[in-house]
Amino acid sequence: MEFTHLDEQGNVAMVDVSAKPGTMRSATASGAISLQPETLRLLREQAIPKGNVLTAAKIAGIQAAKQTAHLIPLCHQLNLSWIDLSFALHDDRIAISATARTREATGVEMEALTAVSVAALTIYDMCKAVDTSMEIGSIRLEKKPEARSSFPSSTGREPRFSCSPIPLPPAEEPTVQGCCFRRDLKLPDAPSTS
Repeated sequence: MEFTHLDEQGNVAMVDVSAKPGTMRSATASGAISLQPETLRLLREQAIPKGNVLTAAKIAGIQAAKQTAHLIPLCHQLNLSWIDLSFALHDDRIAISATARTREATGVEMEALTAVSVAALTIYDMCKAVDTSMEIGSIRLEKKPEARSSFPSSTGREPRFSCSPIPLPPAEEPTVQGCCFRRDLKLPDAPSTS
């Protein structure tokens, strides 16, 4: 296997894409953040003390996508043509999706992944005053239509809410463990603030 980000001496090196023509590129990433049902109720009622959580998260995700090259050392600086985020509220989590587009010589998957990550962190920041049990997880690339890599695509697969390869016995309620969302683990009670 050839390492594209190492030079002949084994030093870190940025990939030179200057000879590649600019083509239409797009990528979609997803992730989720678990929250207590009471936190989700407050969010739905727009009663979170810091304000409109999802609007702040969307703006943060867009801003972060535009700054990806400043955050990821070997990422190319891209001129994004479009980035959008969407959120789906479930009983125990918020699912986040981001799609980025550009006409460049390299892909935009890092921008989509960064948008999802920072949107989740923003939700955490906006809700931490009322919920200290939140967990972020399941961040992954969903779709990159122009991919020529030999790695399997996640396109067409059922969304996964676990990054643990060890199957655990099912529980009665959807829950969360560690950094990953699991449908089969019991959600711990939030710590008392009194």
